[in-house]
Amino acid sequence: MSALTVDPPTAQGHEWDDVVRIWEETDAPEGCKVEIIEGIVTVSPTPTNSHNSIAAKVQRRLYTVIPEDWGIYQTLAVAIPSRLGMFIPDLVVAPESVLDEPGNYIPATATAAELVVEITSKSNATHDRVEKLNGYAAAGVPLYLLIDSWHVGRPTATLYGEPKNATYHVLDVVKFGDRIHLPAPFDLTIDTGEFPVPPLR
Repeated sequence: MSALTVDPPTAQGHEWDDVVRIWEETDAPEGCKVEIIEGIVTVSPTPTNSHNSIAAKVQRRLYTVIPEDWGIYQTLAVAIPSRLGMFIPDLVVAPESVLDEPGNYIPATATAAELVVEITSKSNATHDRVEKLNGYAAAGVPLYLLIDSWHVGRPTATLYGEPKNATYHVLDVVKFGDRIHLPAPFDLTIDTGEFPVPPLR
């Protein structure tokens, strides 16, 4: 992972606009993910096969329960200016109407993103566990599913919800091999036993 450091902007105004402009103009290799994390434009490498496999399995299950006018997106950026963040979740579930606005990102709000899913990679696990957790909570995203293949000891899946005062409650945490349940509006149980475990721990 490499990062281009810029002066930390304020949550509003021209400084944030400048960081977004740098983010939009960053030329990264195809398949890499360019995000703003704590005011730093960050480039992450292409995900591994096991990472993509988990994303596909979760996406397939989610499609069985979401309304027709919702979508599941793998490359949709969500903006959280108050946390100096522009994140690209591995999966984001949002009403299709949210994408009617021009541009290449949506605001990360309770009315825009219904669920975000992050799947840790060896190089970005801390971002998913800390900065993104705090960012999604601050934005009021109702549910955050963190699938942590690189958790110390054994891979886990943690469901966060009920955001209040920029903090999530842990709704459930399971080790790979167990089932985790997403509450309404999904009412979906996901079997983490289907997830591949990275070969190098």
